[in-house]
Amino acid sequence: MATIDLISPIDGSVYLTREVMDRNAALAAAKETRAAQAEWAARPLQERIDRVLEANRIVGETTDRMATELAHQMGRPVRYGGEYGGFSERVTYMAGIAADALAPDEIEDSATFRRLIKRVPWGTVLVVAPWNYPYMTAINAIAPALIAGNAVILKHARQTLQVGERLAEAFQAAGVPEAVMRNVVLDHDTTTALIAERQVDFVNFTGSVGGGQAMERAAAGTFIPVATELGGKDPGYVRADADLDAAVDTLMDGAMFNSGQCCCGIERIYVDRALYDDFTEKAVAWANAQVLGNPLDADTTMGPMAHIRFAREVRAQIDEAIADGATAHVARMPADDGAGTYVTPQVLTGVTHDMRVMRDESFGPVVGIMPVDGDDEAVRLMNDSRFGLTASVWTRDASQAEEIGDRLETGTVFMNRCDYLDPALCWTGCKDTGRGAGLSHLGYQALTRPKSYHLRKA
Repeated sequence: MATIDLISPIDGSVYLTREVMDRNAALAAAKETRAAQAEWAARPLQERIDRVLEANRIVGETTDRMATELAHQMGRPVRYGGEYGGFSERVTYMAGIAADALAPDEIEDSATFRRLIKRVPWGTVLVVAPWNYPYMTAINAIAPALIAGNAVILKHARQTLQVGERLAEAFQAAGVPEAVMRNVVLDHDTTTALIAERQVDFVNFTGSVGGGQAMERAAAGTFIPVATELGGKDPGYVRADADLDAAVDTLMDGAMFNSGQCCCGIERIYVDRALYDDFTEKAVAWANAQVLGNPLDADTTMGPMAHIRFAREVRAQIDEAIADGATAHVARMPADDGAGTYVTPQVLTGVTHDMRVMRDESFGPVVGIMPVDGDDEAVRLMNDSRFGLTASVWTRDASQAEEIGDRLETGTVFMNRCDYLDPALCWTGCKDTGRGAGLSHLGYQALTRPKSYHLRKA
């Protein structure tokens, strides 16, 4: 039996080992889940909502355990307390709008005809979840999928295998049948087989561009919908009228929180030339104030990156940029040995879009800052990316922010905030960020299909 070792980024030790489900067992499990889905969908909507809300309550009882386990699995400091706040916000909101979002669209109900469009579940939803926000990203699809009447097969990232187990435990304890909310440990070939052999009906994938391409290749010719959220190279733009201190604090937190491992984290900052020097000075001071160290230590504000290969990529981008003329402003911190998972939060200036650090997804604690001369140059540079997830505009003029936002190639436009997912708004992207519609009422539309009824009465 093949196994997976989860290597903790804290010290490189094996945190846990799990057996990988073989192909035949996975196909059998998927068939069982498909058979169980019809009974789940037949339950009243309110019962499904109540089960999901109960699972949310159960997860909320274990936040201390959650924070510690996340520190061991992917390195986030325990001081941040896990992910229950955002997790619960999303579950609660989606439960609250479910009745309206899933209600039939009544076209006519006369003496002659009844015409309507219902939203019906796809069947089995395969959720392939990432490690960086392992509870919140998974629940984005799990909660609305179950509420809408789908069954869920959850394949979590190998860096956060324990999260998949905890989620399955919570939902099953809340009364969701095991076959309806199933956690599995799969390799890439078996995942591909489940899709290619049509053992699932919808795929929700969050991860890398390469991973999203693999999902779409597996689904080619099956007509199985594939929703993808593939990260980004998200920009922030600080206009001349911005609140400078607020912009520095929020954008730098957006760049460095979770050791920069956020799909909607800030990776590029463009600052009006009038504020550029002051912004850069304050940004460097912000980075120098961070405490890089063991995430189990309450004083640590920044833990290790989740895996050594991610740290190597960030260091390579920084080294290449410096070799090409960029300036690094933060000296190596004591916890950073220059080779391991602990990476100093770095601020780069003198960067250009010829450098990978301003083009490729870094997904780590580094940000490049460039001066710009007005909105037109900022928009051009913000759009000069193959990704399009979020963009942040800093200004005191809401109308100008919206006008700039209309010109940006992105899924979400923020004004005076960043690195946040609002469950009432559609979480989506464009270009190499992929295509999908998570949360909001559109999330329910994505996780269901329309079914039309044309009923002649006389």
